[in-house]
Amino acid sequence: MAGFFKSLYHKITNRAEIAWDSLESDLISSDLGIHLTTRILDELRALGREISADDVVATTRRQLSERLPEDAAPPVPRADGYPFVILVVGVNGTGKTTSSAKLALWLKNRGHSVMLAAADTFRAAAVEQLQHWGERLDLTVVRGHPNADPSSVCFSAHQQAIAAQAGFLICDTAGRIHTRHNLMEELGKIRRTLAKQDASAPHLTLLVVDATTGTNALQQAKEFHKASPLDGLIVTKLDGSGKGGIAVTIQDQLGIPPRFLGTGEDPTAFAIFHKDTFIRDIL
Repeated sequence: MAGFFKSLYHKITNRAEIAWDSLESDLISSDLGIHLTTRILDELRALGREISADDVVATTRRQLSERLPEDAAPPVPRADGYPFVILVVGVNGTGKTTSSAKLALWLKNRGHSVMLAAADTFRAAAVEQLQHWGERLDLTVVRGHPNADPSSVCFSAHQQAIAAQAGFLICDTAGRIHTRHNLMEELGKIRRTLAKQDASAPHLTLLVVDATTGTNALQQAKEFHKASPLDGLIVTKLDGSGKGGIAVTIQDQLGIPPRFLGTGEDPTAFAIFHKDTFIRDIL
């Protein structure tokens, strides 16, 4: 994650003096957004002296710390014995199905019983991918027939999770193109279907965003939040060119906090969000 900010640090260090326009451009391109970038620059200018690379990092850290939430609380099983239902949403290509499997493994490794619903029925490869993950990680995956109604898959999986007294049910929904109204409407149908067996379900809705897509992820978050209220983010691809700044921008502008981070291809390369660790890694 730190690649971009490390290069920015070295760029500033090697300059005789700060070029403000260049610094502004660099901060915006880190996906921090224009509003947060302006606040960082205003604070730096208010120092009233020549600034250093250390000043830029310290000020950015402070601004991020003020705007990011505290450490994410891990989901816990329901006291009434019903499954804690997690709805995983997002556009194709963000790592949604893989993140669903990683989250299931993360919960399993903490002693919880977990089931997965392969509700991305419009993409046969997604169902097969989740089934493969299930076999690899020894997780139960409920699937329907090809092109089955995603709501029916979630309903059946919920029934089975209740019967099995599973602690968690994770529903991997179809990858949505966030500008397609009819597909977004389907999320509402899934939520209503889950509520038929448990009025409080789903209990957590997570949007998977790719850290390399920048402002596109912000637009996705806005659209998904309208269609299916979001409780948090799973931010993927932070091991590559993803800068991590988009998670800060989405929290700052929409109040949707990062909950989990994907940091590699290994199934265990998945962590709950810790603010200080996140800031240290990107800076």
